[in-house]
Amino acid sequence: MSEPEFQRLQRSFAAHLRNPQRHPAPSGIEERRLAVYRQLFFNNLNGFLEKGFPVLRSLYDDAGWRRLVRGFFDQHACTSPYFLEIPEEFVTFLAETYQPGEGDPPFLAELAHYEWIELVLDTATDTVPEQGVQPGGDLLRGVPYLNPLHCVLNYRWPVHQIGPEHRPETPPEQPVWLLVYRNAEDRVAFMEINAVTARLLALMQEQPLSSGEQLLQTLGDEMGFQDRVALLSFGADLLQRLRDRELILGARLQPTPA
Repeated sequence: MSEPEFQRLQRSFAAHLRNPQRHPAPSGIEERRLAVYRQLFFNNLNGFLEKGFPVLRSLYDDAGWRRLVRGFFDQHACTSPYFLEIPEEFVTFLAETYQPGEGDPPFLAELAHYEWIELVLDTATDTVPEQGVQPGGDLLRGVPYLNPLHCVLNYRWPVHQIGPEHRPETPPEQPVWLLVYRNAEDRVAFMEINAVTARLLALMQEQPLSSGEQLLQTLGDEMGFQDRVALLSFGADLLQRLRDRELILGARLQPTPA
């Protein structure tokens, strides 16, 4: 069956709004009205992306940024109708579809992902538990309680340092590990970590009922580190620093036997 006329008109109208240069407007619509729609749709999308990716926006002049946003508007078919999920769609577009041009930085996709993660944590509805955790508990003998509002990130580029005054042209020799989290004041913070700390955090999630000592022993076995005394000393210091930064909330309270 052929496409109904109203659907053909809708598709033609939508294509024109996405990219007026490539798709002519449907016949019979006043240009003045079309201009209002073109401006309204593009400006709404542009404003949302500018707020969600301020560092990325600062790296482009107006023409370059509009080109990038226009490419997203024209080429990417969003899978979600919600405005709050547009940033995720933009990150997906940059990582999977967009072909960087001469004016695009080499760290474009990674920087966008980093800024998006900040937004995800800032708007997350998860809550930090008020019960079941002892803030000053023993993190070695007890079970460390990991802040659920966190994300461990691994990048080729030092995205946390990038800005208008710092635009690296080549990535460092070693990958960058970042820990992004939301603290008790509901502020998103970050800290640069190393691969060892990243693995310890991963073990906490994989073994949520293991004590700090057990987690460190597993980590030491993986690393081939045999000095148990030095391992526990190093680990106790690391766990405490993570607690000071509110990434570890304390030790998990064990249920009282009936």
